[in-house]
Amino acid sequence: MLDVLIPTFHRTAWAAAAIAAGLGAVITTDVLRDNETRTAAAVALTGGDPARAPALFRRYGCSGCHTIPGIPGADGKTGAPLEGLSKHVYIAGVLENSSDNLVAWIVSPQDFSPRTAMPNTGISEREAKDLAAYLYSH
Repeated sequence: MLDVLIPTFHRTAWAAAAIAAGLGAVITTDVLRDNETRTAAAVALTGGDPARAPALFRRYGCSGCHTIPGIPGADGKTGAPLEGLSKHVYIAGVLENSSDNLVAWIVSPQDFSPRTAMPNTGISEREAKDLAAYLYSH
């Protein structure tokens, strides 16, 4: 009786492991596809290149004030966390969330909210589009 149970148990364990591995591959593929779709949509929306954003976040000090997903060391608490920005209704509570408004805010936040803590950094519109593409894709 024991000889019959052990092989059955091993077959079941192997089958369960194979199913789990297959599901893991499907989930990983779906996540990658979702990320690619979100990134492509963000690029089309903003005209920016999200691959250039990590260096820009560091160069302009964004990571010192904001928590930014996927950017090591970007854990600032002065400004709002920037995760899920594409789902927000407003930018900084003052502008309707659109790609044009986000780029304009990044370039010159003081024009929209003179008392904001966010400084005018000297960032160009081109660079702001790259940051917007990154933020909308994460």
